[in-house]
Amino acid sequence: MDTPICPPGMETSALDVEHLLALRTQELQAALDSARALCDQAPCGLLTFDAQLRCLHINQTLLGWLGRSEAPTHLHELVAAGAREALTAHVESLHQSGHSEPLTLALQTAHGQALRVQLASTPVFNAEGQFVNGNMTVTQAGDAAASEHEASTPDSLLRAITDRIPARLAYYDKNLICRFANQAHASRYGKTPADMVGSPLSQVVRPDILPDILPRVAQALSGQSQTFEAERTALDGSRNYYEINYIPDLQNGAVEGIFIELHEITERRRTEEFVLHANRDLEERVRERSAELFASEQRYRLMVDAIQDYCIYFVDENGGITDWTESAQRLHGHTRSQIMGRSYEVLLCGDNAGEDEVDPGQVLRLAKAHGQWETRGWRLREDGSRFWAHTVLTALRNEAGDLQGLSSITRDMTAAKSLEDVMNDLNRELEKRVAERTQQLVAANKDLDVFSHMVSHDLRAPLRHIASFVSLLQEQMGESADTLALQYQNSIAKASKRMSLMIEGLLEYARLGRVTIESQPVPMGPLVQGVIGHLQQENPDRRIEWVIDNDLPVVRGDAMLLAQALGNLLGNAVKYTRPRDPARIEIGWKVNPVGGRTFYIADNGVGFDLEKAHNLFVMFQRQHHSMDFEGIGTGLALSQRIIERHGGRIWSETALGEGCTFYFTLPFDAMEPEMAFPESSMAELSV
Repeated sequence: MDTPICPPGMETSALDVEHLLALRTQELQAALDSARALCDQAPCGLLTFDAQLRCLHINQTLLGWLGRSEAPTHLHELVAAGAREALTAHVESLHQSGHSEPLTLALQTAHGQALRVQLASTPVFNAEGQFVNGNMTVTQAGDAAASEHEASTPDSLLRAITDRIPARLAYYDKNLICRFANQAHASRYGKTPADMVGSPLSQVVRPDILPDILPRVAQALSGQSQTFEAERTALDGSRNYYEINYIPDLQNGAVEGIFIELHEITERRRTEEFVLHANRDLEERVRERSAELFASEQRYRLMVDAIQDYCIYFVDENGGITDWTESAQRLHGHTRSQIMGRSYEVLLCGDNAGEDEVDPGQVLRLAKAHGQWETRGWRLREDGSRFWAHTVLTALRNEAGDLQGLSSITRDMTAAKSLEDVMNDLNRELEKRVAERTQQLVAANKDLDVFSHMVSHDLRAPLRHIASFVSLLQEQMGESADTLALQYQNSIAKASKRMSLMIEGLLEYARLGRVTIESQPVPMGPLVQGVIGHLQQENPDRRIEWVIDNDLPVVRGDAMLLAQALGNLLGNAVKYTRPRDPARIEIGWKVNPVGGRTFYIADNGVGFDLEKAHNLFVMFQRQHHSMDFEGIGTGLALSQRIIERHGGRIWSETALGEGCTFYFTLPFDAMEPEMAFPESSMAELSV
């Protein structure tokens, strides 16, 4: 079969591709039949097997050596039992690594004789890299000398050279039958160079690639060299790029075949693609950045030109105006052509006496030295009118620190200036009214002092007379039988005593509103211990469990007044826990999230209904009847007055029959000095 691809006188472009493929298929089938005949008549044994060591094909030469008429089913049938392990290892190495060293062993003939041979195998993998079958060449061990002789021939030397070249080299005749392939080319298809020889191109190349390369092969067979780049998939699934050359073999003016040369350019292509993508990415970033800068500049221009109460302009280091915006023109009235290049001093008003405006040259020096400087004063418009402004001069420097100029941001503060003047007038008027009101309050305080003196002397004197005469009357009557009169006398005595206590409480309440707070660090621990000691002396027969935090903090306040407030609160706890045996009173504290410290005094006493206690801290208002618990209702009111005078507040949580807890806040003394107060002093403070 020697039919050329392109008949004489016909251009390649006019060929019918389908007809050409059919013609070539017939020729390739004929070549395949011829190859099978050559295989059976080869001077060496040829055998094909699968992964399970089953014989798929054996040529007639090997069958003749073995004296067999039919091919064996399994490779193990060809060797003795002792050699089967070596044969299995030879095939497994081929299956796993794609390579196996030649193996010398003895085959068993049909007559029971041993035939010593050398086995050389090559694998065949599919496109997914899976082992399909293996091809084994069997040569008798006696042919080794001939092989050594052949290795010394020029063809063997040429093959030794080409096998060491990384480029893939092959030669196909005009019938597209492989006549030569170096080691690199053969290993690409999982074969040896000897296996490649005689193989048609259609069996070597994957079917999906044939439509791409056949037109180029046809061009090469017509005498036109072909150079192109293509991507190919290796047996392991990796994808590589090659530069492929189809070179016609011209002999006596006729094309006898083509040389195929493949150079791997995977790294180069990856580098080129990387550089290409990097350049595209860089170009895209440059475009995006340019667009951002343009948009930023546009926004800046629009912002600068659109602001109303502000204006922005730029000056050089000597004060010459270098850029004049629309906002500056709108505020000052000068056009760009009128003001450019002139000193910014023309915008300042000379009569700023009494304000913080300094010499313009000094302002520039201060702005350059400190980076920014602010001034306030009168500014001039183009028509001669003036406005009150706040100006910020900022030095503009590059990354190297070199001065590029200064920016001036001026804000029209005329309305604020007018408002400030009005506020100053109002403040002066307010100060005048405060002084007048203070005088009125001083007079009222004097009247209150007069009232307090009157209560303490004029009202208390008749009350003392009533109490004295009632006492004399009781002594005179003695053991009178008139029990009703005695009851009346006792009621008058109790009422006069209660009224005296109420007057004392009222005076104390008024005094707390005028007394000066002597603020100092007060350690709450010793203060509480002193108050408790006094209460224990007054109630020696009571069983009271006192639970006190060991780390009560130091607060800032008046120690005497705080002792009085604690005495009232703890006294209430002692009084209203009288029905409990034992009574339990707990004193503790916690940090107030809004500042200061929060203290609490909790008891297990009788409590009261908090929903009905709207007047809990009102003078003379009580939650229990005086027949049950003594008192006139001034303790909580006085405690509230003291706590509020210290900037704190007081509140209660309670329920009827479930005890009561009073909370109050006091300012925190941050220093918390370690102050040691004798217990006797604390006892005196609590009295």
